[in-house]
Amino acid sequence: MTGAGDGITLETARLLLRPWRVAEAAVQRELWIERDPRVPAHRRIGADGRPTVADLEDAIRANRPSSLGLLAIEVKTTGVVVGYCGLIDNTYGAPEEPEIAFELLRRFWRQGFATEASLAVVDWAKSSGYPRLWATVREWNTASRRVLAKAGFTETDRVEVDDVHGNSLFTTLRLIADEQAG
Repeated sequence: MTGAGDGITLETARLLLRPWRVAEAAVQRELWIERDPRVPAHRRIGADGRPTVADLEDAIRANRPSSLGLLAIEVKTTGVVVGYCGLIDNTYGAPEEPEIAFELLRRFWRQGFATEASLAVVDWAKSSGYPRLWATVREWNTASRRVLAKAGFTETDRVEVDDVHGNSLFTTLRLIADEQAG
């Protein structure tokens, strides 16, 4: 792992997690296109065709690398970007407890990439001193729930009811034991 001015880079046996390159905006758009129709509309391609590749290129240019952010997941042997994984601001809890997020192109599902990338992000978060990570996941998204369980997350009793898009389950992973937390 490095953390120079270009942002964080994590490496696993098969993967390189690194900041997005402008030329990869088409991969991001493909992720938007492939999203399940149950995902809220603001996270899918709109009726106006947005976000476009140009919109996503602009967003990549504007994104300053930091410890929070979604890293491109690149397969080391092929150089192909298969999705993203990283930490985002936690909007429902403590700011020092970010949320992990990941998404892969469908053709790369069931190859263990999401789990491998998530474990790398969890290890990095632990070594960086974060006390806990969170994740929200739709109840119907069993594949992501399995990835989170393999990464050590446990489901809490908190559920955000959504009759349109499916309930959101709140999961958490404590990285620092309670006696060390504070």
